[in-house]
Amino acid sequence: MKINVAKSSGFCFGVSRAIDICLSLADSKNPVHVLGDIVHNNHVVRELSEKGIRKVKSIRPAKKGSILIISAHGAPKETFTRARACGYRIMDATCPKVKDTYKIAKMLEKNNTVIIIGDKGHTEVKGIAGQLKKKPITIESPRGVPVSALKKIKKARVITQSTQSLSNINGIMDRLKRIIPDIKLYDTTCRITTVKQKEIESLTVENDCVLICGSVDSANTKRLYQIAKKMNRRTHWIESVKDIKLTWFKNAQKVGIMAGASTPEAIVEEIVSLLSSEKD
Repeated sequence: MKINVAKSSGFCFGVSRAIDICLSLADSKNPVHVLGDIVHNNHVVRELSEKGIRKVKSIRPAKKGSILIISAHGAPKETFTRARACGYRIMDATCPKVKDTYKIAKMLEKNNTVIIIGDKGHTEVKGIAGQLKKKPITIESPRGVPVSALKKIKKARVITQSTQSLSNINGIMDRLKRIIPDIKLYDTTCRITTVKQKEIESLTVENDCVLICGSVDSANTKRLYQIAKKMNRRTHWIESVKDIKLTWFKNAQKVGIMAGASTPEAIVEEIVSLLSSEKD
């Protein structure tokens, strides 16, 4: 059984940067907190917690000198305002790509209705929406396009969550073009997202069985799994080596592995080690 790990597998720049910011504060004498998950990977969150960088779900008055890290997914403007009012010193680990989307969204808001193609409850989407004065319209899928609400709109500009798939974007845009006379897409999907999604298409057809590795809350991992599963029924979404069932690989000569953008390399190495030992 041959094991093929995708070239684009694992951390993206934004994730690496956010984790490095956290680690640089691990020895701080002051309390260090992260608002939510620094990235959507349970292994990473657990390791940082062990180093004293704890996750908080909400912002409350803090001890003098306390530090609050904003996750790689970003946050609404009001989050920064509240954190400062509660006494926190802020370390902003928002991915630079997400910040670029903020700038585009604010520019487009001046003369247009802004539509976001993304997951409504995702931290990144909330952060983008939280930069704008007027609440944008968020659409998750072609089936979720609110036709009646959009009929009154004459002009709109569309931006995308960084981890969206091209097929979902195209499906939504096809529907929007039939409803809104003046509409334009500003594709703010992350480059590494596109690279991973293109590679997973080839990985699924070149291997008998495919493993997608990442936490259940990871939007980019979810998208990789959805793409792969449609093309190869023997695709499995796992968080770590503990989730693997060896029966999956019966009669498989080739196994492909793709890790989401927030999955540590060590997780993939453990998976390869297990499969290699079974192979031997």
